[in-house]
This record gives sequence, structure tokens and C-alpha cells, in this order.
Amino acid sequence: MSSEGNVFVFVTHGPETPERCATPFYMANIAMAMDCEAKVVFQINGVLLMKKGVAEKLVAKEGGKKIIDFIRDAKDSGVEFYVCSAALQLHAMKESDLIEECNGVVGAAWMMEQALEAKVVLTY
Repeated sequence: MSSEGNVFVFVTHGPETPERCATPFYMANIAMAMDCEAKVVFQINGVLLMKKGVAEKLVAKEGGKKIIDFIRDAKDSGVEFYVCSAALQLHAMKESDLIEECNGVVGAAWMMEQALEAKVVLTY
């Protein structure tokens, strides 16, 4: 863990609510800038943000920065991204459908463990 603590972010919303899609990446990036660790897990429809081709076409507001750019900025700062295995099944996705910025697929026990150990838990 870093000197300031760690932040764990749950993302359950996806492209159906684009106005909610940039903030989780922005906040995780800010946490890293404040010398914290940040991990983001995508559940339910949030997993679609890690699907190839989705974030490249999505913006939070018309004329705004693409969501993939928020993802890449956060990744470049050291944020880790994970997807829920059940959410992959929900959307009939496979690990090969995920963008390269995704660190991997995790289960419920891992997510709960991370949330219990986090200094701050954010949900979007």
C-alpha cells in the first residue's frame, strides 16, 4: 500500500448513462496523484466500459473527451482495472473481449476483500 492509503472503486453503470462514465476514472487518477493506490472493479453494466470498441466511442458529454482517454490517463498513472466474472457472463463476454488496459477478471470474494481493506470505497 502507498503512504496515503488505498481507494477501491465499484463501477456498475456503463454506456447507458454516459454522464456517469468519466468520473470513476478521474477520481482514481486523482487518488494516484495524492500518493494512494487505486483499483477499479466493473460490475453489472460497468463491465461494458472494458469491452473493446465501447469506450472509444463514448463521451460523458457532447464534444467532451472520450472515455477511453480517461481510462488511459488513469492506467498511465498506475490505476488497476478489474472486471467481475459474473458481469462477463451477464453480458455473454469473454476475457478476450476486454481492452488491454484491463488487469483481469475477479470474483466476489476478491472484490469484498479489496473493499474491506480500502481506506475509501467509491461507487458509481
